[in-house]
This record gives sequence, C-alpha cells and structure tokens, in this order.
Amino acid sequence: MSGPTTGVVREPFLLAQVRESFGRVVYSHKTHEKQADICFTKHRWQQGVLVGLTAVSSGTFLAAVVGLLGDPVVSSLMTSSIALLVTWISLGAKTFRLADESDAHRGIASRLWDIRESYISLIADLMSGTVSDAEGRELRDELQEASRDAYSDAPRTTSMAFTRAQNGLKNNEEMTFTPREIDLFLPEALRIEEGEV
Repeated sequence: MSGPTTGVVREPFLLAQVRESFGRVVYSHKTHEKQADICFTKHRWQQGVLVGLTAVSSGTFLAAVVGLLGDPVVSSLMTSSIALLVTWISLGAKTFRLADESDAHRGIASRLWDIRESYISLIADLMSGTVSDAEGRELRDELQEASRDAYSDAPRTTSMAFTRAQNGLKNNEEMTFTPREIDLFLPEALRIEEGEV
C-alpha cells in the first residue's frame, strides 16, 4: 500500500458510491437485528402460551378425573378443546421455527456489522487520502462481494422489521453518538476535549 496522498479523494464518484453502499448495509444490518427481535418475541409468546395451555389442560384433566367439574360431558369437551389447542400450538412450534429464524437473522446481522464497520474504515481512508483510488476500488469490490455473500444467505425480512429499523436509525439515532457520549465510553486519557475534533 502506498503512503497518504494529498488528503483529497481524486474520484468523488468512488466515495459517493462507497457511501451509498454503506447506507444500504446500515439499513440491512438494522433490519435483520429488528427481524431477529420480532422472531424471538414471537417465539417467547409461543412457548409461554404452550406452557400455559399445557398446565391448564393438566389441571382440567385432573379436575375431570376427580369429578370436580360436575357434568362429565362438559369436562370432557373442555379437556379435549384445550388438548387440541396444545397440539395445534405444538405443531406450529415445529412448523414455524421462530427461535432458529431469530438466530439466522442475528447471524446475518453480525456479518453485516463487520461489513458496515469496514465501509466506515474505507470511507475514512478515502477521505483522508491514505488509500489510492485503485486501492479504494479494490477494497470496495471486496466489500461488495462480502455483502453479496451475506445477502445470499440471509432469510427474508418483513416490512415491520424495516419500519422498525428505519425508525431506530432516523428517529432514535440507534447508530450515532454525540462526541460527548463517545468520550464517556472512553478512559479519561483517550477523551477529546470539546472543539478539538
């Protein structure tokens, strides 16, 4: 690698393209994180309902056996209905493997995080002139290939996950920090006084 250039990107279109690709990866990363959260929440609800219905069905069965529910036909119908619900939810849990889907989205988000951070480094290097345009194009191509590989393995996301990602990035600033916030994360010796940047 050659040394620093003039500090100015000679090809502004290269920087513009890299910035655009970075933005797409940021959204994809955040969308997969949100989709993983959605899947995990559904999985927890699914498991909670299954446990609850199983407990109710056991209690109803025991009450019917002991004869506490009165009419045997009613108790039999209640027990059968709850058992049917438990079976239905159990089949749903086997069909819709929400925990596995959540893990898959988290895995893709992790890969995209690494690509996202590499894009930030490339943008900084291009803007500071520490890489030549040729080196920048080569690094850009490598990142595009890594992105393509991640996307080809990625499960589909929903519009709900995208909306949550958009809200998180635009309104909640989930990927940005103020200089003061960054300073608070760092030991005092590594902090930058206000106005130094």
